[in-house]
Amino acid sequence: MTGTGVTEFKIKEIEMSHLEERFFNFVKKLGRFNKRSMFGGVGLFTEDAMFSLVTEGRLYVRGGGLVDEQFEKLGCERFKHVKKTTIATVNYFDISELFDKKPALLLNIIKEAMENSRAEREFKKSKENRRLRDLPNMQLTLERMVKKAGIPDVNAFLNTGAVDVFRKVNTTYGGDVDVKLLWKFAGAESGVHWTLLQEPTKRALLQQV
Repeated sequence: MTGTGVTEFKIKEIEMSHLEERFFNFVKKLGRFNKRSMFGGVGLFTEDAMFSLVTEGRLYVRGGGLVDEQFEKLGCERFKHVKKTTIATVNYFDISELFDKKPALLLNIIKEAMENSRAEREFKKSKENRRLRDLPNMQLTLERMVKKAGIPDVNAFLNTGAVDVFRKVNTTYGGDVDVKLLWKFAGAESGVHWTLLQEPTKRALLQQV
């Protein structure tokens, strides 16, 4: 990297750090939250429910309910994870430009997003909703595969962990399972869509298999 390239890179790092700091201070107005390293970025959690992701210099806030309509009216686009031949759209909205220009418009929306995240997490923890298929990335087919591998329910899935669940499923199905299932199980364990996993996280997971 040339001297000019290094300088530009450092400037971008400083700008990104400043953006993150401003956003974190902004969210503090809405209540207490925790930060955790998530998929190459920083996840913001309220009562263990993730409602925002800061990664690669962009700010994302979780949608859901009326929040979707509000973000759409403000011109915020959903997070798109581009792969070789497919594009996966995740229900997190890019608020970067809006936060930079009109942050006041976001206060009530982000507050509602936080409340939605807490409510959804509580619902998923309830006895009425303890099905494997209700976890992120999971559906009936994967639920059946996981159960066949000896993981009967959500509690067993979370206690076993994504890596060991994948190992069991892979063994049960003769070692011919798509590695994408590992990403889906990891996302299900963390409560997020698997496309939010960054490459360093994927490599770390593969090393454990």
